[in-house]
This record gives sequence, C-alpha cells and structure tokens, in this order.
Amino acid sequence: MTRDQLEQRQIPLYFAAVALAVAAGLSAPGVAAGLTGLISPAIAVLMYAMFLQIPFLDMRASLPRGRFMAALLLANFVLVPLLVWVGTRSLVGHPALLVGALLVLLTPCIDYVVVFTHLGKGDARSMLAATPVLLLVQLLLLPIFMTAMMAEGMTLQLTLTPFLSAFLGLIALPLLLAVATSAGARRFAGMAAWDRACAWLPVPAMALVLMLVVASQIGEVLADVGRLLPVLPVYVGFAVLAPCIGLLVARLWRLPLQQARALAFSSATRNSLVVLPLALALPPELRTLAAAAVMTQTLVELVAELIYVRLLPVLIRR
Repeated sequence: MTRDQLEQRQIPLYFAAVALAVAAGLSAPGVAAGLTGLISPAIAVLMYAMFLQIPFLDMRASLPRGRFMAALLLANFVLVPLLVWVGTRSLVGHPALLVGALLVLLTPCIDYVVVFTHLGKGDARSMLAATPVLLLVQLLLLPIFMTAMMAEGMTLQLTLTPFLSAFLGLIALPLLLAVATSAGARRFAGMAAWDRACAWLPVPAMALVLMLVVASQIGEVLADVGRLLPVLPVYVGFAVLAPCIGLLVARLWRLPLQQARALAFSSATRNSLVVLPLALALPPELRTLAAAAVMTQTLVELVAELIYVRLLPVLIRR
C-alpha cells in the first residue's frame, strides 16, 4: 500500500478504529479507563507527524493575514458564542450539564483542529499560526462568557494551567521538534530518511488518538447516558450549525478556498481535551457529570469530524 492509498482510505480506517475502541472500552472497562493518560502523548505524536508535513522553513508567505484572523475571531468569539448561548438555554435546569457544555463549546480547538484542517484540504499553516491568538483570546474571554451564560446564582473559578500546559505540550514542543527535524533533513541523510518515514504517521496516529479517546471514555459516558440525554441535541445541533457559521463568515470576508475550509473546521472543532481538567477540578456536586458532558462532546465531535473531512472539501470548492 502506498501513502496516497493509505490517505485515501483514512475515513474507513477511522470508523474501524472507533468501532474497535467501543468494543474494547465496553469489554474491558478497567483496562480502558487506564488509557486516559496516553491521550495527550498520542496527540503530541500526531501533531509532530502532521507538523512534519508542513514546510515551516518556507512558510513566511503562509502566515495568516488580517482578513483571515478577523474572520476567525468573529466566528469563534462572537457568532459561535451566540449559537452556544441559544443552544444551551435548554440546560439551565441541569447545572452540571450546562457547565460542561459551556466549557467545551466556548473554547475553539488549538491542537488537532490543525490535523483535521489538513485532512479536509484546508489551510493548515494559517490555522496553526493562528493558534496562539485563539489560545490567548479564549483565556481572556472564557470566564466572561461563562459568567454571562451560567444559570443565575452559579459562580465558578477557572485556572489557566490546563490551557498553557496543552499549548506547550501539544503545540509548542511538537512544533519545535518538527522544525528541527526538517532543518536536519536538509543536511543529514539519516534525518531525511526519518522525515520520509514519518510521512506515513498522520493516519495511524490519528487512528490511535481516536481509539484512546473513545475506549477510555465510552464506559463512563454510557454509565451516565440517562443523565446526559439533555445535552446530546445541543451537541448535535452545534456540530451541524457551527461549520455553517464558518462558511457564512468566510463568504462575507471573501476568503480564499483553503482559508474558508480552515474557518469552517475552526468554528466546529472545540477544545475538549484541554478543558477536561477544568471540568475535573469543579466542585464535587458538578465534577463527574460535567466531565462526562465534556467527553460526550468529544465523541460527538469525532464522528462529526470524520464527516467534515469528506463533506467540507466538496461543499467549499470555490
């Protein structure tokens, strides 16, 4: 099998990985629960493999321009929060679900959105270069949005540590290693061979991340499925409408084809694995269900992303 053939068959491989993970998570829940600690390292490997496919040493011309950044901020921090506010009003009577949903839906992804943008034939380089801005703005605005959208009388104190740790471990370190590898590949034959070998990694690494996330969380989500039912329509509605917001803003700002796709992916992809530690740090009466609500969004989103990478390149063709 060639690399092109592997990439062409990636969607069936991902669905097979998810199905296998569901079976493993349900048949061996004790073992599956222990896989949670492997998720972040697996994402770091995925990011490293994907970053190697981006010519950073020649990317000065690919840095995001003002129009793309303006469209990205408008979509993620004005229009998407409005969608979240409307969509979560049905959860006001379920405080833990409301907090979990707000945490995850108000924070645009800063890590594997770059991977899905790349798979969906979007502008992954501009998306990557925009991640520090997305990180900074969500750090500033999340407490404000949470305060405005939570039920009356609810208060929370959020810490920045998970966001900064995720940025350093899942973006900065893999990026530096990828740039060093690319620079070394220009001078050393052994490094060039390593670079070529790593070109095969993105698809199996993504399959591994999907398996770890689904296998480690499916049991906990299903255990609370009865209490999680009210949040499912919110997540499904978001998965349908959020990329439409990205498409609308891209059209209004007359973005180029690949940037339009990138904006659609950014609008729809959330920071679930980063905000999960925030949910786990909540008061005991909210913690378990809020964390399960965050992971439920992850499972819904992963299925949606597998659809996006096929559908968005077809919908956004000019």
